[in-house]
Amino acid sequence: MVAAGCGGGSDDPSRPAPAATEFPSAKGKTIEELLRDSGAKETNLVIAPAGLVYDVGENRFAFGVFTTGKEQVDDADVALYFAKDEKGPVQGPLPARVSSLETKPAYRARGAGEGPGEATTAYVVPEVDFDRKGAWVAIAMLKGEDGLEASRVPSPIVGKYPGVPNVGEKAPVIHTPTEADVGGDLTKIDTRVPPDQMHEVDFADVVGKKPIALIFATPAFCQTRVCGPVVDAAQQVSDSFGDKVEFIHMEVYEDNDPGKGVRPQMRAYGLPTEPWAFLIDRRGIVRDRLEGTFGVSELEEATRKIAGS
Repeated sequence: MVAAGCGGGSDDPSRPAPAATEFPSAKGKTIEELLRDSGAKETNLVIAPAGLVYDVGENRFAFGVFTTGKEQVDDADVALYFAKDEKGPVQGPLPARVSSLETKPAYRARGAGEGPGEATTAYVVPEVDFDRKGAWVAIAMLKGEDGLEASRVPSPIVGKYPGVPNVGEKAPVIHTPTEADVGGDLTKIDTRVPPDQMHEVDFADVVGKKPIALIFATPAFCQTRVCGPVVDAAQQVSDSFGDKVEFIHMEVYEDNDPGKGVRPQMRAYGLPTEPWAFLIDRRGIVRDRLEGTFGVSELEEATRKIAGS
């Protein structure tokens, strides 16, 4: 399991993406030429992608920015560039917006925000167009105090996980355990403290009948501490949409024990990472999906796509 994650941050670091004109143009240049001509110095910050799953077509690309000491940086101005290879044409600059993972106090799990490892922000480029499978070259440009800084970004590999349901595809039908299944003891199917309220219905009973936001996450065992904030955000968004959309939280590990492997529902969706959110319309079609870090505003935006379906 992988995802982005660590560190502290400001109260509300959300802000829109900087203008593309604030970063070097890639027109007619290769990656090496872009790095050379920009005069950018190598940054001491780390760019950490929040996911692994990319398909041919338009993709959301989320990432975190960290110091070498693994402290989260939430105020960077960053743009990404992508190319098929070192000598090919470059796509970019693609400036990233900063999305807060904060929720209202009433929706925060016990201990939320108290530990040093919990994520507070996500950097998001909403649309990256990958037009072929395979590994892509990626770099980040950052506006530093003394000018531009640059960093290589771990290569996204397009098409590596074809089993993950994509936008426009039918959502696999799975059974999700409910509060009734466990006699009201939600700790058996939810590692959040206290358990959330997104276990009222079985996914199989409502798919194809009403819109669903299906959340895969394990707050207690997420390797990089983004699942807790994601589930908190999902609970807040769930309440804002009321009965228009059914929100369902699905845990990751059998019996909530990482030693027992992942649950069959995770395997049915082909998920190599977590957390995930699948936004599914009343016909059972995936209309959006979010991998890794996402907060209230981004999940609300995605949920609106299915609320009236």
